[in-house]
Amino acid sequence: MGPSPGQGPARPVLTWGSAEVAEWVAGLGFPQYQECFRANSITGRRLILVNCSSLPALGVTDFGHMQDISRHVRELLGIEEPVFSRSIALPYRDNMGLFLERKSRSGQKADALTFPQFVQEAGLEPHSTFPPLQQAQTGVEIDALLLSQGTKSQD
Repeated sequence: MGPSPGQGPARPVLTWGSAEVAEWVAGLGFPQYQECFRANSITGRRLILVNCSSLPALGVTDFGHMQDISRHVRELLGIEEPVFSRSIALPYRDNMGLFLERKSRSGQKADALTFPQFVQEAGLEPHSTFPPLQQAQTGVEIDALLLSQGTKSQD
């Protein structure tokens, strides 16, 4: 059984292949986009790159669907919603979002990077925008730990 939106994933999110991500999107109520996510090789590690700006390129053009999928991705990964009072010239930033963007890349450096190491190297303040319980429910920090210990990702 694959990942579902109402429950925690069967495997850590960052290890999902494109088929698992596509199944998760279908489980959100958007089966029409399953093939779009699969064809574009959107894996668990690449979900951080999925937002309202990138969804049209994947074939999701209904604005309501874009909002819903983006919200579910943020909830799944435990990243904060963009602050809309901020200048649009500035990129969206939060520690976990920045970390997951770095982890979305492949290679030994990205695989070995841990969240505490990233925060220290980037000179960021070690803070969380979500309560610890919510972070534990997303499993993102657990995912990052597993990946940093050599868990291989599958596509």
